[in-house]
Amino acid sequence: MDSHIDNMALILENEQFFKTYYQEPEDGLISVPIEASPSQQGVKVDKLSASDLLMTRHNRTQDLQTLSVAENGLNNTRCSEEWILHHGIDSQHLTIQDLLKQGNVVMKPSRKAARQIELTAETVNEFELKIQEAIDYFHKRIHWLMEGSRKMFGLIQGKNIGLLIDSSHLNCGPRRMDFLRDLLCLVDEQLCYKQKIFLMSFGTDVSCAWKDPQDVNIRVLHEARQWIQEMQPRGGCNLLLALRKALQIPDLDTLVVIVSTCPDQTSDVLTDYLLQCTLGKNLKIHIVAFDSIGQADLQAVAAAVGAHFHCFSSWKEDELYASTDIKLVFREVQKAIDILNKIKELRQGKPDDTFISIIQKISSEVAKIPPSAFLPRPPNHNAPLNITIPNFSPRTSAEWLRKNGLKAKKMTLYQILAPNAYSVVEEFVPILQKTVSSTLLERAMMQLEWHDGTVKNVHVDPRVLYEYQQKLAKVARTYEKRIDWLTKGSRRLWGTICEKRVVLLVDLSLENAMHIIHIQHSLRLLLEEQMANKDLFNIIVFGSDIQFWKEVMVPMTSENLQSVWKWLLTLECGGSRNVLGAIKRAIECNFIDKENHESQGIYLFTSGIPDQELNAVYAYLSEAVTGCDLQLHVCLFTITEDIDSDRSEAARVLQHLAHVTNGRFHWFDDRGVIESDDISSLVSEMEKAVNYSKKCAYLVESFKCRTGTDEGPTQADNPVVSYQKEKQKKLPLPKPTALTLARMSIRDEEGKKDANIRALMWRPNSAKAEIPPAQPFKESGFINDKKVKDRKQQQPSISSFYTENGKDIGVVYTDYPKTKTVRKSIPFIVLPKEEEVCSTKAWLKKFGLKKLKLELTKLVFGPDCTHQKKLVPSLHKKISAKYCTIFPSVEINGVVKHLQFQPKELEEYIEQLEKTLKRYIQRLQWLLSGSRRLFGTVVENKVCILIDASSSMAPFLAELRKGLISLLWEQLRPRNIWFNMISFAENIEPWQECLVEASDKACQDAVQWLSMLRPRGNTCLLHALEKAFAYPDVQGVYLLTDGKPDISYNLLLAEHHLKSQNIKVHTVSFNASEKSGNEFLKMLSNLSGGRYHSPYGDVDGHLVAHRMLTEGFTDEDDPVLPLFEGDDLRRLAKEIDKARQFVTQARSFQFGILEKQMSASRDVSVEGNDVSDTRNGITPGKIT
Repeated sequence: MDSHIDNMALILENEQFFKTYYQEPEDGLISVPIEASPSQQGVKVDKLSASDLLMTRHNRTQDLQTLSVAENGLNNTRCSEEWILHHGIDSQHLTIQDLLKQGNVVMKPSRKAARQIELTAETVNEFELKIQEAIDYFHKRIHWLMEGSRKMFGLIQGKNIGLLIDSSHLNCGPRRMDFLRDLLCLVDEQLCYKQKIFLMSFGTDVSCAWKDPQDVNIRVLHEARQWIQEMQPRGGCNLLLALRKALQIPDLDTLVVIVSTCPDQTSDVLTDYLLQCTLGKNLKIHIVAFDSIGQADLQAVAAAVGAHFHCFSSWKEDELYASTDIKLVFREVQKAIDILNKIKELRQGKPDDTFISIIQKISSEVAKIPPSAFLPRPPNHNAPLNITIPNFSPRTSAEWLRKNGLKAKKMTLYQILAPNAYSVVEEFVPILQKTVSSTLLERAMMQLEWHDGTVKNVHVDPRVLYEYQQKLAKVARTYEKRIDWLTKGSRRLWGTICEKRVVLLVDLSLENAMHIIHIQHSLRLLLEEQMANKDLFNIIVFGSDIQFWKEVMVPMTSENLQSVWKWLLTLECGGSRNVLGAIKRAIECNFIDKENHESQGIYLFTSGIPDQELNAVYAYLSEAVTGCDLQLHVCLFTITEDIDSDRSEAARVLQHLAHVTNGRFHWFDDRGVIESDDISSLVSEMEKAVNYSKKCAYLVESFKCRTGTDEGPTQADNPVVSYQKEKQKKLPLPKPTALTLARMSIRDEEGKKDANIRALMWRPNSAKAEIPPAQPFKESGFINDKKVKDRKQQQPSISSFYTENGKDIGVVYTDYPKTKTVRKSIPFIVLPKEEEVCSTKAWLKKFGLKKLKLELTKLVFGPDCTHQKKLVPSLHKKISAKYCTIFPSVEINGVVKHLQFQPKELEEYIEQLEKTLKRYIQRLQWLLSGSRRLFGTVVENKVCILIDASSSMAPFLAELRKGLISLLWEQLRPRNIWFNMISFAENIEPWQECLVEASDKACQDAVQWLSMLRPRGNTCLLHALEKAFAYPDVQGVYLLTDGKPDISYNLLLAEHHLKSQNIKVHTVSFNASEKSGNEFLKMLSNLSGGRYHSPYGDVDGHLVAHRMLTEGFTDEDDPVLPLFEGDDLRRLAKEIDKARQFVTQARSFQFGILEKQMSASRDVSVEGNDVSDTRNGITPGKIT
């Protein structure tokens, strides 16, 4: 046993099994050099006794290290909370309050005397030195916490320890041996110092090393090591069952839970169970996420129950900083660094080495200092304004385009072509009894669709169109210059201030406390650049309370601008966002006589949605601005860390708020302008110019193709890309009517009969005469169907002969054509039970109602079923045939037809149709199950999955991650599909550099990669598509997103990429409410021949399918399938509704036939009774 313990100790002392370095956190913490802990060579061992050490060599080493650290005064065995109480910044008296207490409060001899604190340079330097030593001390503590088993499992507290170990199947990957070594290290380093231990492993069920907690000794430790080495995988991760067993074990004061996978239960279930079971117990809980994909859920459980949390990740070491012990110490480091930064601010203006005067109001608590005092400021932020007076009055883009737009300059394409454009001439021709269009201009000119939807004939002059394109390019450059002007200076933040009477409403709610300097700087730029040429102005700031610079608007002077700037520098943020109150104060106090003035505007500068009811704000604005020239313009500023969904919702609400008063909306962030009504108007005008230029290029190319000339500028001189348009296909001949077919059939039969008779009467004139060749058969021009051409019509065989009367000819039919029955038999349907992996469109081509020949209209009604009426000359009216009263009649598509099927045949048809319906519903349930519910069916063998990881996907990321894991094991792995995954936001991150086969190892690696997905930034779809198309042999791309991409994406560019690649793009939407985004995804999938999928309606679909299978198909309208948006589900639901409609119609027809037969039998019986009475001489009502 001792040799085994020594071997294990040698293994654990190997430096390759432990990493002694760590990465600095990414949350802005300043790194401080960490000194290495002293080696074991300098440890004194003369103070140790034999009873204080265990028997193993490794445990002796740990005792030496523990004693060495104790001599250094680190108190390692305490948890971070207790350690900070004795060694933290507050306990060492190193706060700003402690520094101020070391100074002397003095009063300067002046009229406006202010109290000041004087601190010597020696005091401040000594205080800084202590803080630096404390920071080094904290880093040594962090370094110690990240050594040995403490790095993997944290610092275990308590004396009686219960250890729960995750042994699920997902924990049996390549990291399993490392996991077992780390557990053995935990036993030798920490559990050996406890009084009692209890070990339990859990998977689908639980397994315990002992029945009760065991006292720690050499035998128990050896059994614990052996039990850990023999631990085997046990299915899932049933953490709830393990907690239920462990909480029943007595004498435990600490419960350590080590989880390497995602628990089977949700975090809410685990939290509620722990809170109920630990209520009133003095039990510490220590949760460890060891390479776990469910780290977020475990951290949420630990935070909810007040447990210690430790996180270890072998592939991302900065996850360690989410652990409770390390996070608390880093918080102290950050607190110390903040104090050093504040001291550097206090050092500004140091006169000499003796004293440092710091002008500051005496405050009992430093926490009362506003956060804005520590925010960075631009240069000369507090300096007076440098006012510049604009030399012109700015205008909105809409007003500017009234004079400089394409229509104002008469530069639209229709204005250029109008002198040489002619409408299509149409005239009614009495002989033909129809309207005929003139074709002369159509042959001589080009056709162009006009702006009103009509088509006109246009004379094309290439030289004129080329000059027109050059003018369009020049105008487009002018628009670009204005856009560049609108995105500079204060116009980037506020847009253009166009009115002469202006009130600014500034949002200073508590949410903007960290951005007060940014708001002040924006106001400074506005006051310096745009406000000097206004007539009257005022500024109102609002949070919960409303503050105004002046009661009413004042004239625009340099003194007033400087005064308002000084007032703005004194403001602080606080409270909620009372937008409605600020608007009321602005209108009621500053625009009292608003009906008598023009050019009035209110500019709302805010960062979010008003706290008041939106309908109330809209109603007040609509009523307040009625009858006057007053607009509310909204300037929205956002921070890049905000969630995209929140930003979009705020933009939508505030845009509507501005448009209520015909105002303008402006939205920007720290990177630039996101949306602006002024810029949007110019972009729309530029898109018109590009569209006109492309139409010009198309007209010129069509003209060249028609004339065969190369008139006009060459392609090298023409800067406009030619517009490609598909050639119009020649329309097929009109389909002949039934009357035309009958006439042509009669004509053909008469012609054949005359030809046969002429052939019999022919005589040669001489011996050299030749038999005339047979006339070739002329096919009718109206038959276009290939099947009709190939079909051979059976003709009767005729034998002709001469009669006795001279040249008379007789004809005898020797063979009659076989009569073809019109009625069709009911097909017997056999459908496969196994589901085929294909799209619904391909599946219905094999098993649809049309393919199975189960369409009721084609099955029941033939050509001879049509109800006909014939004109009787003597009666001068049309009457029905005699058989019309025999068969039931129904109206189908406006045509009355007769039913010629028997009830038994309809019953057989209903039986086959219901069997087909049940198979359709089983297919629907299959499509709504598993990963197909979320992503649809993967039909290709080599695919690339694009995952939208932008900020807008944050609400759906958890569901997406679980669904992708199910997709890997349910669809990709069983079929060995080659695949790759790419996450895209502001940049793209592929999982692998090429397509890989879906093996067990590849799927496990993909699951770990998915666990690290985090929402970030905007959507950049184009680069992700280009990356996916670059993979060789890829057959399909599956795009998983929540809607449309960013505004920089060009659909025409996407269409070019999609058409140049023979790869299908299947789109999956996770946000059913984003209609415009879903329309974009549908268009994207249609362009590439792919499918669109949305999980909307899955729950209702399951319920309706279950009801149909249990209740049958008695009612066509109940239950009703939901309106599926995905292509596969929508097509299958349409086929199911069609089949249900056929079942209902067949039952109706069956009932009608039975009713007709019963009425006919009653009439026959009554008629028979009358005949018998007459024959017997009996008259009704008389007795003979």
